[in-house]
Amino acid sequence: MTWPPRLRVIGPGRAGRSLASALGRAGWVASPSLGRRDDPTRALDDVDLLVIATPDGAIAEVASLVEPSDTAVVAHLAGSLGLDVLAPHRRVAALHPLVALPDAEIGAQRLASGAWFAVAGDPIVQRAVADLGGRWFEVADADRASYHAAAVVASNHLVALLGQVERIAAGIDVPFDAYLELARATIDNVVALGPAAALTGPAARGDWDTIARHLAALPPAEADAYRALADAARRLVDDQGLPPGL
Repeated sequence: MTWPPRLRVIGPGRAGRSLASALGRAGWVASPSLGRRDDPTRALDDVDLLVIATPDGAIAEVASLVEPSDTAVVAHLAGSLGLDVLAPHRRVAALHPLVALPDAEIGAQRLASGAWFAVAGDPIVQRAVADLGGRWFEVADADRASYHAAAVVASNHLVALLGQVERIAAGIDVPFDAYLELARATIDNVVALGPAAALTGPAARGDWDTIARHLAALPPAEADAYRALADAARRLVDDQGLPPGL
């Protein structure tokens, strides 16, 4: 591999631009990105790493259009896909940043702030993580869907859950910020103690009467999510779950 390493991105969306910008600041040379109107055939020319940052469903098709190289590596950023989608390339890798990238600037900053990455395949992606000052772990192809599902729960589902809090709070004229402070403290407790030890509230102590009052008070559209999560909370304590009828 040359120094400085040379990078090109196909798919200049939030993730692709975040990575190109972060690695550029870390000393890599970022060649111009390619978009949907560009011909990707020669995308491996004069680069060490080509990152396909398109939507997941397009990765295999885009990879098949790129003329293979014996020296350059083709990688994707998908969390749930294995390396097989990068056929017919010989040197392949996966590099999934376990961090939310809301826009290119914030994304670049987060990628260079000790972020975690799930990697697989060619070790050039480990080099990229090291140059960003990040941390990495390997995920086998067979485990990538489960890995990505956990990532969605940790990020997307958490946002959806806080959206439910916001709706309930708005209906009783309680400041949403008050609940956000509670959520922040809870995350801190999980970091310090682990999920099971950090759990408090009625499900943790088997207070089914309180849970029943909650369910009776909530709008019907909010009850199913509350019930499912109360059951999940109780499973941190034991395997009984909620009693029938709740």
